[in-house]
Amino acid sequence: MTTIISNSKLTAVIKHSGAELSSLKNNQNKEYIWEGNPDFWGKHSPILFPIVGTLKNNTYTVNSQSYHLPRHGFARDMEFNLIAKTEESATFSIQSNDDTLKVYPFEFELQIIYTLIDSQLDIKYKIINNTETKIPFSIGAHPAVALPGNFENYSLGFEKKEALKYFLLENDLISNQTKQLETENGQIQLNYELFKNDALIFKSLESNSLTILENNKPYVKVDFAVFPSLGIWTKENAPFICIEPWFGYSDTNENSGNLFEKEGIQTLDAYQTFNSKFSIEIL
Repeated sequence: MTTIISNSKLTAVIKHSGAELSSLKNNQNKEYIWEGNPDFWGKHSPILFPIVGTLKNNTYTVNSQSYHLPRHGFARDMEFNLIAKTEESATFSIQSNDDTLKVYPFEFELQIIYTLIDSQLDIKYKIINNTETKIPFSIGAHPAVALPGNFENYSLGFEKKEALKYFLLENDLISNQTKQLETENGQIQLNYELFKNDALIFKSLESNSLTILENNKPYVKVDFAVFPSLGIWTKENAPFICIEPWFGYSDTNENSGNLFEKEGIQTLDAYQTFNSKFSIEIL
């Protein structure tokens, strides 16, 4: 089941399964979101909650009790309810239930709000703590932007000039090994060799946005101003690039396992609400 929102410039399609954005087209019917061909990667733009990345041994503890969560959590595999709809916006929701409480012992509501504004799609995350205790969580985006041309004709331009130090993954966990992206004329030229060790993980950035350019011409801008961390990822020979704003990231080998002590974890006080937003702008 899907919901469609549109304005004079864009049309977006959102699956109720995972509240996942599956299409974003301009008024010339050009598609900007990866089609989800399973030969490369069968998703489009999954929502990562209540963890981002991988837990050590897929396990964490709360109050000395062990729980298990798969990579990126469970929200992307849940059926969301459509709770509000206008021509240009749609709001989806899931709430904790008996199944989620077995693997994540906290009562919550997660809302995803999609809104089209001119040539931009805003994606808002709203997390509501329905308990009288703190909730530890991470949340992240994973949109795959379709790159129909030659992959090496695309580049990334970060908003600010900065040292682009990223962390390498080792067995899906964050290692202590880092590298730095080299820029040319302020841009990172894309090539598949960059991703031979999986995603590029930026724990922190000064930039609030980056622009994907095709043959030096601005193509798509992703604004992630409130998100502290960022992942960038693709698969070899795949015609897409994922720009992933995150609150949190995979475990390190040094993690204690206590979810409240996890590096990058967020906490939400009793009966409080967390709000964040990123946007995809077609240029």
